[in-house]
Amino acid sequence: MGPLDAGRDAVPAGTPRVGADTPPGLGLAVLPPPYRRGMRLLHTSDWHLGRSFHREDLLSAQAGFVDFLVETVRSEQVDAVLVSGDVYDRALPSVDAVALFDDALRRLAATRTRVVLISGNHDSGRRLGFGSGLIDAAGIHLRTDVADAHRPIVLEDKDGPVAVYAIPYLEPDAVRAELGCDERSHAAVLGAAMARVRGDLSGRAGARSVVLAHAFVTGGETSESERDITVGGVASVPRSVFDGIDYAALGHLHGAQRLSDRVRYSGSPLPFSFSEEHQTKQLLLVELGDRPGAPLSVEQVPTPVHRPLARLSGRLDDLLTDPRWGGFAGHYLQVTLTDPVRPRDPMERLRSRFPHVLTLGFAPDGVAETSTSYSARVRGRTDVEMAADFVAHVRGPAEPAEAALLAAGFEAVRLAETSR
Repeated sequence: MGPLDAGRDAVPAGTPRVGADTPPGLGLAVLPPPYRRGMRLLHTSDWHLGRSFHREDLLSAQAGFVDFLVETVRSEQVDAVLVSGDVYDRALPSVDAVALFDDALRRLAATRTRVVLISGNHDSGRRLGFGSGLIDAAGIHLRTDVADAHRPIVLEDKDGPVAVYAIPYLEPDAVRAELGCDERSHAAVLGAAMARVRGDLSGRAGARSVVLAHAFVTGGETSESERDITVGGVASVPRSVFDGIDYAALGHLHGAQRLSDRVRYSGSPLPFSFSEEHQTKQLLLVELGDRPGAPLSVEQVPTPVHRPLARLSGRLDDLLTDPRWGGFAGHYLQVTLTDPVRPRDPMERLRSRFPHVLTLGFAPDGVAETSTSYSARVRGRTDVEMAADFVAHVRGPAEPAEAALLAAGFEAVRLAETSR
């Protein structure tokens, strides 16, 4: 049985489903009506292939996720996989990251499910989209150009067509001229792209609709591991931009989140910061209704935990001897020591009990909170704010003209990365 069979409508004994217990040679059996329900979509995003976690290589963990993804596609009879951006962690991915992505696409294509992917703010749209026209025939649909956002990939099932609109990450300065936007904001360019989508959808009577987008939508909760996309002081777009769409598959935020029944973030399949310590990483299995606006179902599919995360705080001797900390030996750890005096060789001593300590901070008992870790002090601050803090620390507060120059420099870098 597949990982989500618990709680489903009963299926007669002996009816084959593909899963870990499927007999060899059974193949991709499809349940006959009435047990085969609506179109099934598997929503995922923010793979960040090639990323490390505090210098720990995550490629093997990401390969394990790909294994799980492919098995879930098979066992849950998924019709299409939706990948909502940030496939890679950087515009110029490593050779190993490209090889893993290639392996993922080949294996997904072998299942004969359709795959729709968009570029995110970490991806180079030009590089990710290379050869997209050639691989469309294999059922792999890479969409990295705003010009294609209102041209849907049309899927079909027993209930008719499903129009899937794939909107890549839109950097306002790079696309607002093409979209005819005077306003320089994420809300303006995504709103203009969605206006084109609705224009196309209006001519498809009876079609259900799905939109992929990579953006910060109002109401979402951030983690420490997302790159800031603020432009002109504003990063977010209203949830209402997706009104009337049967399902909006969002990417960018790394925590799985429900903004409404029809607007959701799948989150990243792996954690990339200790702020994600308590997040359950997952895929979202979406089953569409039989007509536009009909109720849909969304089931959470927890992804494998490569290594759990934890944040510990206390005095060094207590952490090394107290039995209550013994269960954390296999975790990735962020440790804050509270000893009044900084101990000698704290990292080496900690790793004798906790071999996967990755970060170490000091917050001595009785000392003001300003001694907290660097990550805690910069949490929630933009790149421009942190640069201004550095200038103030070294030389004193930046003059207004200097602050404007810093902001312009960061935006120029972001724009250059987007256009690569």
